[in-house]
Amino acid sequence: MKTTRAVAVLALAGALSLAACAPLGTKRIELPPETVRLKASPLPGYAKAQANCVACHSAEYMQYQPVSAPRPYWDAMVKRMKAVFKAPINDADMPDIVDYLAKTYGAEQQK
Repeated sequence: MKTTRAVAVLALAGALSLAACAPLGTKRIELPPETVRLKASPLPGYAKAQANCVACHSAEYMQYQPVSAPRPYWDAMVKRMKAVFKAPINDADMPDIVDYLAKTYGAEQQK
């Protein structure tokens, strides 16, 4: 009885390992087209935001942030993207990105 059970367990384990090695097939994911772009700016952070921010999420994300958001809010957001979401942002680029975001989308906008 014990031998039969052991054989059944081994057979199941073997079948599972074969299933894990089988190719899953190619999946294709098609994202919707971008409808929003970052607001153009002569600020150095504009190019850096294009290279770093929209690599992971839509530029539309910035429009969902409060227009009254002060510079510390944007600083915390950029630091969060790097620390929590592992955004590949160079520390030296962070102040320029924060400056661009605060002046383009936040409380420092020129009206």
